[in-house]
Amino acid sequence: MSDPLALIAAWARSAVAPHGGAFGALQPHEIAAPVLRVLLQRAGVPAQAVDAVVIGNALGAGGNPARMLALASGLPDGCAAFSIDTQCCSGVDAVSMAVGLLASGQASVVIAGGVEAWSRSPIRQVRPMSADEPAVVYERPAFSPDPSRDPDLLVSAADYAQQYGFSRVQQDAYAVLSHQRAMTHRVALATEIVPVHGLQLDAYPRVMDLLRVARMPVAVQATAMQSVAKPCEDPPTDCSVSTLAIAAKADGAALVLLATPQACKGLGLSPLAAWVTSASVGGDSGTPLVVAEKAAMAALSRAGLESMERMGVIELHDAFAVQGLSFCKAFGLDPARINRRGGGLARGHPIGASGAISMVRMLSDLHRDEASGACGLVAVAGAGGIGSAAIFKRL
Repeated sequence: MSDPLALIAAWARSAVAPHGGAFGALQPHEIAAPVLRVLLQRAGVPAQAVDAVVIGNALGAGGNPARMLALASGLPDGCAAFSIDTQCCSGVDAVSMAVGLLASGQASVVIAGGVEAWSRSPIRQVRPMSADEPAVVYERPAFSPDPSRDPDLLVSAADYAQQYGFSRVQQDAYAVLSHQRAMTHRVALATEIVPVHGLQLDAYPRVMDLLRVARMPVAVQATAMQSVAKPCEDPPTDCSVSTLAIAAKADGAALVLLATPQACKGLGLSPLAAWVTSASVGGDSGTPLVVAEKAAMAALSRAGLESMERMGVIELHDAFAVQGLSFCKAFGLDPARINRRGGGLARGHPIGASGAISMVRMLSDLHRDEASGACGLVAVAGAGGIGSAAIFKRL
């Protein structure tokens, strides 16, 4: 691995609040501004030293959330601001683009990450073609020009589970493990969380018992209900996706402070981690959940690694339990190796911030538990068949 282009001086995040919960009345910059101010304090960096802010946001529907955040946080008027929308990949892609600003000499200190205020997301409408037609409300935009390659994401997950034989029992067990881990470590995670609107603990994780899990309703069935069981098996395997196996809608923010080695020296900073490499890739838009695997493979290859062996910490934003199971199968991992203190299933899914929150989780665990030189990986997939991953090394 070559000398680092970007060093990580600090990281911080808000708690993750369910849609309509503690952050239900807050705009994106109102969630993220307290996080940014504490981030500067943790790093020991004055506001005037920040050259740019790069923020991932998926549901803001225009504007420039990064600029709003910069101004709301008291950064200089001259601070550049870039807003990134690659849906679920936005938070990781924002950090990768921040590295590009540092590497190209356009900035020396950059704050990057993601924020989502799903609770306050605008109501979307398709503009009518003529004045006598009503506007049509829609929930999400198209992610592929070909409708046949742009399935509902829940249906796509159910179809994938059915095709590859990931049973409901397996999915629910994976989700229960995520909640158990999040509950076990809930208080310990408060050290990385900045209090926002009175909330300092992730609000969604809960204690799960087998009877409650069994009563969870089915959220979606596969569109083609072919059995993955052997012809003689009766009844066929149930591969439906329950509500437990889907990450809930949520609000939240997460940020990291990146700087060049020269800036760290000039500001007297003691960086905690170094960016090693990252990858943003495309894949099959019909099955977007697996593209996180493709992105992780690309990042490993760029780092000159053939496997996950050197990864002391692995964080996958698992929007679906079947996604986590597939990721582990692809890399030969025991599910215990990933998301060691709970994943997206236990926290919730603030889309544009989810990857950045996973990154903060990875950096925190890498710093807390691993030896100097150990590496961590974060991966996420997004609607439309895209995926992003990044590798960091502890200093």
